[in-house]
Amino acid sequence: MTDTDGTPSGSPEEPGPGASPTGAGAGRRRRRWLRWTATGVAVVVLGAVAVGWAAYEKLNGNITADNDTAAELARYERERPTALVRDAQNILLIGSDSRSGAGNKKYGRDSGTERSDTTILLHLAANRRSATAMSLPRDLMVDVPGCRRPDGTRTDPMFAMFNYAFEVGGSACTIRTVEKLTNIRVDHHMVVDFHGFKDMVEAVDGVEVCLREPIDDKAAKLRLPAGKVVLNGEQALGYVRARKSIGNGSDTDRMDRQQRFLGALISKVRSDDVLFNPAKLYPVLDAATSSLTTDPGLASLRGLYDLARGLRGIPTDSIQFLTVPRTSYVLNANRDQLVEPAAARLFKRLRADKPVVVAKEPPTRPAQGQAPHSVSLYGKSFRDDEEKSDGHGMSTPIGVARLSGTPDPAPTFRGNTAAQDACG
Repeated sequence: MTDTDGTPSGSPEEPGPGASPTGAGAGRRRRRWLRWTATGVAVVVLGAVAVGWAAYEKLNGNITADNDTAAELARYERERPTALVRDAQNILLIGSDSRSGAGNKKYGRDSGTERSDTTILLHLAANRRSATAMSLPRDLMVDVPGCRRPDGTRTDPMFAMFNYAFEVGGSACTIRTVEKLTNIRVDHHMVVDFHGFKDMVEAVDGVEVCLREPIDDKAAKLRLPAGKVVLNGEQALGYVRARKSIGNGSDTDRMDRQQRFLGALISKVRSDDVLFNPAKLYPVLDAATSSLTTDPGLASLRGLYDLARGLRGIPTDSIQFLTVPRTSYVLNANRDQLVEPAAARLFKRLRADKPVVVAKEPPTRPAQGQAPHSVSLYGKSFRDDEEKSDGHGMSTPIGVARLSGTPDPAPTFRGNTAAQDACG
């Protein structure tokens, strides 16, 4: 097909030698060339938008909204704690040991129930300059309220192991148990299973940990050398779940290991600049959302993005991990109980959005009859028997309170930060 001047229709060619650049034919060809160019650009842009929208919809659709938990919590709104500090956030992270679902059956028999294998209360400071992740032992003896079972029947309140709450009443029962224990309002929650955890590790090409001694655990199918090792998804799952073959075999030791691993995972994500690289971010988001169940407020990419944005600016040395102060239960050495008044003080400070400090070896009080230790702060030493009461059953060195400029200085708890090297 040709135009009236004999030029092939749609030709983008410029006028030939000797042709007038202002001629009618040249003008038509130039306008036609611009239309074709604009059309091509539009097709490319629309294609990119379509791909981006498809990816967004897929990731958005991966997330399961936990509407049942939201409805159950609404029934008990009057008994729930109130939030004291605007913009501070408390997110309950629950690792489910469910054997149902893709890839989970090989970790044990599917009994039709599930317990909280790992539970962490993540507190984000209102100014988003710090985050504190507090682990709650699954064997901690607590008061579990009457809860709604999956079949609609209700349990009676009872004194039981903490992870019993998730088994009988799911996320709603666990949240209510945590709130009764700590008096801290849980704003959001997330539940992830074994498969989702593995996929997250694979998406970042493995996570490096430091092992002080070799591991040979047949139950966890885990065999690793001592030193720095990059764990793939399957190895990472065995590492954070193993108990009797690593360390002293206690659940506390296992929680310490889980906290160090999460710190290493956070450092890996940040060092690879995942949050700012779409090519790296997509597989991580796909893995993170595929096995994720959250409250309706987080059950969208927008909700998760707002949460991640708050975490993005926190330095790794201000992301802290600790375990609630606990000791062996007096009636059963295989169970745990809170250490008071330390636990109560920790809960109160998190609820009020006040800082806490973590250390591998926090200072301890001398036993009765022993000479007092000294507390060092800002190059000065103070005896820890020089105390003043804070009015809540806890004491702090008078000198520390004076130097810190507050009558209630940040207490120190056993833990670590995301910036600490496990080999250090």
